[in-house]
Amino acid sequence: MICVQFIFRPGRYDDDFHRLDAEIDAFARSLPGFASAETYRTEVGDVVNAVYYFADRESVARLARFPRHREAKSQVDRWYDGYRVVVSEVTAVYEDGRLAT
Repeated sequence: MICVQFIFRPGRYDDDFHRLDAEIDAFARSLPGFASAETYRTEVGDVVNAVYYFADRESVARLARFPRHREAKSQVDRWYDGYRVVVSEVTAVYEDGRLAT
């Protein structure tokens, strides 16, 4: 499993941001290798971590090539006051089954 974390400090959002964000999220969720997504915010909400899980690297690569994603990446400075992307391979998951996935 591949975990992609997009960690960012929100800036000013506009209509373009909301449109692209919705299109990218819908595309990511439509990929055959999509597993789940979660979003976390710091207590004061100044940093967000949007986490996507995929079954394989090809799904991540398809997301990276998605035209709307490429469009958003070219304008990231319009909407964020800093960001970091972390891509990692998950080697094990342990759970008791009581958390929704």
